[in-house]
Amino acid sequence: MMFKLSLIALLVGVVALVHADNINRDASILSLKNTEPDAEGNYQFAYETSNGIQTQEAGNANGVTGAFTFISPEGEPISLSYVADENGFQPSGAHLPTPPPIPEAILRALEYIAAHPQQLE
Repeated sequence: MMFKLSLIALLVGVVALVHADNINRDASILSLKNTEPDAEGNYQFAYETSNGIQTQEAGNANGVTGAFTFISPEGEPISLSYVADENGFQPSGAHLPTPPPIPEAILRALEYIAAHPQQLE
């Protein structure tokens, strides 16, 4: 099941990239490695194209880990790594938005609460 979802996500990504205006439509595959799923569901694949796209992923019944890199329309390299497991899809990358910092008063309140746990009777 995880493999099918990963394959679908990969195909959607490739289709989106093919329709992007900044893509070299004549790009070729420089390397491709693909290990079919074994009896336990372990698999892995990786590829690299001549226009700077690199992708790798490995997974099993417990989840998936992977990463990809491509060049943005502005010419910037974009890298994203991810884990998908019982906690959901967890991406990380420098280009992803981050939450604003927690206000100082809230931090102090949280520290106070942690230092003074409520006593249950």
